[in-house]
Amino acid sequence: MSIVHARIDERLIHGQVAMVWTNTVGANRIMVVNDKAVKDEMMISALKIAKPAGVKLSILSKNKAVEKIKAGTYDNDKVFLITKNIQDMEFLIENGVELKHVNVGNIAKREGSVSIKKSVEVTEEDIASIHNLINKGVEVTAMMLPSEPDVSIETFLPK
Repeated sequence: MSIVHARIDERLIHGQVAMVWTNTVGANRIMVVNDKAVKDEMMISALKIAKPAGVKLSILSKNKAVEKIKAGTYDNDKVFLITKNIQDMEFLIENGVELKHVNVGNIAKREGSVSIKKSVEVTEEDIASIHNLINKGVEVTAMMLPSEPDVSIETFLPK
């Protein structure tokens, strides 16, 4: 598998992702998977500007990402996979994208969400999705930066 890191970050590509994470995980391709991003020309332009020089960029719908990953399209790349929300990542895994580890980086406050960590707000739906991933054997962590402790997100979830 060519995915070197999978991250949920509603900001998609920004300073931390572009510089710190991409270098730390050794990625040469950033894959943004989000059905809305694919159709948003302004977002596509912003993502192209935000990506680090020399790093390839793929912006794909969830279905197209599943199709291309399973077909081995990116097997020669070191892919840093980013989704905007937990459900997009869950969709990929439910549809056959094999991931052992997913990192939740940033999810902003929304209606019905609770703060579980600085910069991570989750809803009941998010918590159910996280438990679903964990039950499938996926290790789910919550780290803003690679220097933070790599502990299970379960330690932050409300009891």
